[in-house]
Amino acid sequence: MAKSEELSGVQKAAILLIALGPDKSANVFKHLKEDEIEQLTLEISNTRSVSPAMKDQVLGEFYDVCLAQQYIAEGGVGYAKDLLEKALGAERAKDVISKLTASLQVRPFEFVRKTDAAQLLNFIQDEHPQTIALILSYLSSGQASAIISALPPEKQTDVAKRIAQMDRTSPDVIKEVERVLEQKLSSLVNQDYTVVGGVDAIVEILNTVDRGTEKHIMESLEIEDPELADEIRKKMFVFEDILSLDDRSVQRVLREVDNNELAVALKGSNEEVQNLIFNNLSKRLAGMIKEDMEFMGPVRMKDVEEAQQKIVNIIRKLEDSAEIIISRGGGDEIVV
Repeated sequence: MAKSEELSGVQKAAILLIALGPDKSANVFKHLKEDEIEQLTLEISNTRSVSPAMKDQVLGEFYDVCLAQQYIAEGGVGYAKDLLEKALGAERAKDVISKLTASLQVRPFEFVRKTDAAQLLNFIQDEHPQTIALILSYLSSGQASAIISALPPEKQTDVAKRIAQMDRTSPDVIKEVERVLEQKLSSLVNQDYTVVGGVDAIVEILNTVDRGTEKHIMESLEIEDPELADEIRKKMFVFEDILSLDDRSVQRVLREVDNNELAVALKGSNEEVQNLIFNNLSKRLAGMIKEDMEFMGPVRMKDVEEAQQKIVNIIRKLEDSAEIIISRGGGDEIVV
């Protein structure tokens, strides 16, 4: 009989999903990429049977890895190693930590993520913008937005641009930056090149900073790199984010939206968004749009995305004119 150590990661994941059952597995699939879903679906379909012993082995390994992740989140890799050695023994603990750092990539700068943003700012504000960009890419969006908001305006744009254009960073570079900030964790960095930063990273940060900081960075980027600014802007507020608006703001937005465009946009949206929209329309108008959606038949995804983007543009325009407020972190203040 094969042992779990002899199975590939995909095979173990397939067995785990089989053991969890269809309902729980469906929830897991929601958080995976398309290629990962394809691989797992193929592996599950090729797995004819799973012995109770193999299922127990895979579930046990999964539990150990989850336990290790929890300990790492609580106190870092060293803390996790000490607790796992007490719970599993030295050899088993070493094996679990090794698998976790190799396959799940424990994030560098984990110790920094536990540091107060104001304190961290004192350490990094005089660093080179590329160094700051690298560190912010590994922080939570809340921490990163607090730090980028506190930087001098001229440095904000430079750092934001560097985060957006960052792709892969050498482990040697990460090690050197970590060594400066925290000597004891430098040896724990995974040796594979690490994907970090990118447009999605700066979008998440800009969606959290105050409106003034965001506006300054975007206006500067539009001058320095219009294509990058356009790519960032398209991702900053997606149609589903309309759920973050209050009813009064939704109603204000809908007054500017063409009914045909709204029907097409809703055709490709989830039930929660549809309910929000319909609840903020008159019963008569909601009924008409529902009928339009029903009779229009299949709609090209391109048309849905274009209709949704038009509504997003209206939302951003109304925000710029202060007619609606998009809830943000970072520093927006509402004067009552």
